[in-house]
Amino acid sequence: MDKSRKSIGPPMEDHLPNLFQDDDVRPARSHHEQGQIDPPSGYGIVPSQRIARLIEDGTIGALGGIGPGQIQPASLDLRLGRYAYRVRASFLPGRKRSLQSQLPELQLHKFDLSDGAVLERGFVYLVQLQESLKLPKSISAIANPKSSTGRLDVFTRLITEYGDVFDYVEPGYTGALYAEISPRSFSIKVREGSKLNQIRFRQLAPAHEKHHSFVLSDLQLRNLHKQSPIVDGEAIIRKGLHIRVNLLGTTQSKTIGYRAQRNTGIVDVDEIGRYAVADFWEPLVAHANGRLILDPCEFYILASSEALIIPPHFAAEMVPIDPMMGEFRVHYAGFFDPGFGHAAAGGAGSRAVLEVRSHEVPFFLETGQVVGRLVYERLAEPPAVLYGQGSGSNYQSQGLKLSKHFMSAESAPAARTQTLPRSHKARKK
Repeated sequence: MDKSRKSIGPPMEDHLPNLFQDDDVRPARSHHEQGQIDPPSGYGIVPSQRIARLIEDGTIGALGGIGPGQIQPASLDLRLGRYAYRVRASFLPGRKRSLQSQLPELQLHKFDLSDGAVLERGFVYLVQLQESLKLPKSISAIANPKSSTGRLDVFTRLITEYGDVFDYVEPGYTGALYAEISPRSFSIKVREGSKLNQIRFRQLAPAHEKHHSFVLSDLQLRNLHKQSPIVDGEAIIRKGLHIRVNLLGTTQSKTIGYRAQRNTGIVDVDEIGRYAVADFWEPLVAHANGRLILDPCEFYILASSEALIIPPHFAAEMVPIDPMMGEFRVHYAGFFDPGFGHAAAGGAGSRAVLEVRSHEVPFFLETGQVVGRLVYERLAEPPAVLYGQGSGSNYQSQGLKLSKHFMSAESAPAARTQTLPRSHKARKK
C-alpha cells in the first residue's frame, strides 16, 4: 500500500464482512475499544491448578478418581468408559428427553471396551465417559477432540443429557458426559480409558461485572502482539488472528502435507510412534505455483505459514471457517494451550497443523490463503504450568507433523510422493 496516499473514511477492513463464524464470541466492551490488556481477573479460561481444585471439591468427578496426567495447562483429558454403542446416526437428545431414554431405539449393538475394540471407519459410536460434572451456575465448559484425535480424522464430539448442541456444557449442568465418535479415514482401536477429547472450563463473571470479556478484541490483540509477539512475522488481525496455509514447504523440506490413504490397517490410539507413515499417508510435494487441489471427501494434513506463539496468560481456539470462504473444513481439534510455541516453555514458534477436508466439490488452495482464525482468550489466573513443560506435550515447536501414533515423517519413502496438482489424474478412485 502507498503510505503517501491519504486514507478517507474508516479502515478498509471495517467494510469487509465477517467471513468466519462467531460462536461464543462476546461483543466488544469499552475497555476493548481502548485496547487495554487487563491482568487476570479470576474470570476466563480455568488453568490447570484451578482444574485440580474443581476435582477436589467434586465439581469434576469420576469413578475411581481422576489421574494427574489428565490435567493439561488449560484443559482436562476425558476417558472412555467401559461400554460402547454403535448407533444408527449422529444425534442430539434435545431438551425434552434424556440421552439414556433414547439410546435403546438408536443403538444397533453394545460392546465391551475393557480389552479393546475396533471402531470401524464410516460408522458412528457412542461411549459414556468416565468423567461427570456438577457445575455451579458460574462455570460453563466447551470440548474439542485432542490434537492427536483430530490428526487421525476421528470426528469426536461431546454430548450431555438433554443437550441440544455438541461440545458445550451449560452453566449449572449436573450429569454424565458422552463422546460421539466417528472415524472418517482410518479404523481405530480404543479401550476403556482411551483419551480422545478434552474439555475446557470457563469461570463466568457475575451479572454485575459484565464488563469482563474472555475474548480479546482486535485492538487488544494488536497491542498484545506488540508487547509479546503472537506470530513470527506480520500478524494479520481481523476478528481474531488470521491463519494462512503454507503450500511451498520450507528450506529443509518441500513436503507440504499428507493425504490419508484408503483401505489401510487399524490405528491403536494408545500406541505412540508405532506406525510407518507410508502405510497410512501419501506425502504431497510442493508445486512451483504453490497450489493444491482438495479432492472431495479426502482428508489432508497441512501446516500454517505462521509460527504461532500463545503467551502464558492466554489460550486460543481455532474458529471454523465460514462456507463463504470455500467448501472445506479446517482444524477439528481447536485448542491451543498457554505456552504453545512460547520461549518460556521451550518453544520458538510452532506451526498450526491443519486438518483439512473438502466437502462436495474440488477446491483450489493457494499458498498464503487464509483458512482460519484464532481467537485469544484470557486465563482466569496465571497458569502453574505451560504447554511444553509437561510430559504430555507432543507438539511443542512443531512444523508439519502427523499425530504421535506415527514414526517420524522421514520414514515416508520418496517413491510415494507426487508433485501437485495432479490429484484427479494420478489417483485411482
